[in-house]
Amino acid sequence: MNQKAITSLTLGIMSLFIPIVGLILGILGLVYANGALKSISYTSEDGKKAAVAGKICSIVGICVQVGVILLAALGSIFFFSVG
Repeated sequence: MNQKAITSLTLGIMSLFIPIVGLILGILGLVYANGALKSISYTSEDGKKAAVAGKICSIVGICVQVGVILLAALGSIFFFSVG
């Protein structure tokens, strides 16, 4: 099993649940997933499904974290404009 694929899957899952830092973890997971897919295509080792799952989780995690940051920014703007 490709270690980069496992790392990308782990980082992708963590990016879904850890606030703010999850954005960085998602980006790192995406980088590891792309590297894993590239090395798997050269070496034909196992782990392609884990790398693809890591890539998907990382992309979803990045989207979730950007949404959380935008909601927090809009909430603070609304809070300070009303008060």
